[in-house]
Amino acid sequence: MDNQLLQPQILIKRIMIPTMLVVLIGLITILGLYWHRISDPYIIEVLALQGDVAQGYAIFQINCAGCHGIEGDGIVGPSLKNVPKRKSKIDLIEQVISGKTPPMPKFQPSTQEMADLLTYLEQL
Repeated sequence: MDNQLLQPQILIKRIMIPTMLVVLIGLITILGLYWHRISDPYIIEVLALQGDVAQGYAIFQINCAGCHGIEGDGIVGPSLKNVPKRKSKIDLIEQVISGKTPPMPKFQPSTQEMADLLTYLEQL
């Protein structure tokens, strides 16, 4: 066996530095994606607003209950009971407005309607 491979300087150069670079690039990518999410003007405005539970309930009944159930316990769509424990507010906003998870349609509520809906979902 080549003794040069066991020297700490060689291990650092050949293994640790490339590994640390890959981890660093991954972290930068994740932070970039997260920063993009939290810098979205729509999301910032929604999070700055106070939601109204009664208005959120009305929005939910009109737009969501058909698939998620009147009580939010799921029919076609999944149960939304305790959904804030499984998804962040940002994740919930993106889920509602994106339409990326068929059969859920793309839904574009106003910022106040979205704040109201989030407030209602928090109490399910």
